[in-house]
Amino acid sequence: MSAAISGMGSNWAAQAMTGASMRMPPSQKMSNVFSQIDTSNTGVVTKAQFAQAFNALNPPSSFKAMGANAVFSKLDTNNTGSVTQQQFVSGMTQMMSDVRQQKLQAYAQQPAATPPAQTVNASTDGLSRLGANINVSA
Repeated sequence: MSAAISGMGSNWAAQAMTGASMRMPPSQKMSNVFSQIDTSNTGVVTKAQFAQAFNALNPPSSFKAMGANAVFSKLDTNNTGSVTQQQFVSGMTQMMSDVRQQKLQAYAQQPAATPPAQTVNASTDGLSRLGANINVSA
C-alpha cells in the first residue's frame, strides 16, 4: 500500500532530520534530540558525544555562541562528564525557555517605532516650512 504525500512545507526536511514537529512539546523534541545523540542507547550522553553532535544538529544561534562545552556544562550539573536523558531534557528545555524569555525582554525594551502617519506628517510640515522660507525671484 502506498500513500501520496502532499502539502509539505519548507520546514519538513528539517523536521524529518531532527525528528521534531512544530506541534511537538519541547520536552518531546529534546527527548528525540537526546536519542539522536545517544546512538549506542546507553541512556547517557558523554561530553564527547555531545560535542560531536552539537554542530551537526544545528543548535539555535544563542547556543552556538555559547559553544558546545558551555552548553554541556549547564546540562552536567554534577560534573560527571555525562548526562542522563532526564538531565538533558530538563536542562535543554529550561535553557530554551530562558533564551525565549531573554528575547522577549530585549524586544520589550526596544523603543517604540514612530507610526508611519506621524513620520509623513512631520516630513510634510518640514517641507512646507522650508518652502515658506525660500524666496524665489525671477
